[in-house]
Amino acid sequence: MRSIWRGAVSFGLVSIGVKLYSATEDHDIKFHQVHRTDGGRVKYKRVCSVDGAEIEYGDIAKGYELPDGQLVVLTDADLDELPLSTRREIEVLQFVDQAQIDPVHFEKTYYLEPDPSAVRPYVLLRTALENAGQVAITKIAIRQRESLAALRVLDGVLVLHTMRWPDEIRTPDFGFLDEDVEVRPQELTMAESLISTMAGDFDAAAFTDDYREAMAALLEAKQSGGEVREAPEATDDDGAAVVDLMSALRRSVERARGGDAPAEPAAEPVADEAPAAPARKATKRAPAQEPAADADDAAAPAKKAPAKRASRSQKSA
Repeated sequence: MRSIWRGAVSFGLVSIGVKLYSATEDHDIKFHQVHRTDGGRVKYKRVCSVDGAEIEYGDIAKGYELPDGQLVVLTDADLDELPLSTRREIEVLQFVDQAQIDPVHFEKTYYLEPDPSAVRPYVLLRTALENAGQVAITKIAIRQRESLAALRVLDGVLVLHTMRWPDEIRTPDFGFLDEDVEVRPQELTMAESLISTMAGDFDAAAFTDDYREAMAALLEAKQSGGEVREAPEATDDDGAAVVDLMSALRRSVERARGGDAPAEPAAEPVADEAPAAPARKATKRAPAQEPAADADDAAAPAKKAPAKRASRSQKSA
């Protein structure tokens, strides 16, 4: 496992250096988005909505739109300067009974590993929590977001559950809650009997992900039946766009010169200029210079041809 956060648990005057690890992982079967006809991967680009340019990840900042429509732009440097002590410290605020925390507040779960020099105070806090039968309410900032968190013991390890803030928990506002719905005693007795019959000790290993197993079986059947194909090689779309642009510029120059190819190839690749610019300049000069030059070039060979024929006839005579 790779740690995602490093800091210290602040327990009174005791500071316990720890590293944070994600306690869960996804085992879902992951798919790529592909073109249905040829299997090509579908790509997504970060494009600016103003100038249409593709944006590098390092040039992306966070923007907050004000009620009046103005925009506040925050960079990583701005966020790093926020005065949050919880960025590198898990501050213990209170100890409570775990039964008082409804699971709706829990968000993500992390394991805490002590630094080599902090094993003894780590074990001290772990043992004290176990003996007291309580959990510690703390605050921590992970990825530029501060959260409440519950710190408890699980299998000899300190476990941290990040929690939602109270204003992030929605209130269920459903119409039937205001209705006076009656339940017959016989129905309630049967329901309670069913619950009692199905009661047992929770064992997560006894349950399976049927959807994932069915999907794995479907993929295996497709593979066994030969319904597979080679993944196509991705083409460099950006390079193709440059070639098309150069071709368009070349054709524009040739059309402006009346079909003649450009004399100087070095003048072609002007990618930053608009393709129409060379065409306008060429059409202005065309009536005065290029047609006359072409006419002179065509006339010169025509005058020399009779002279050559005359010399040949004299030799034959």
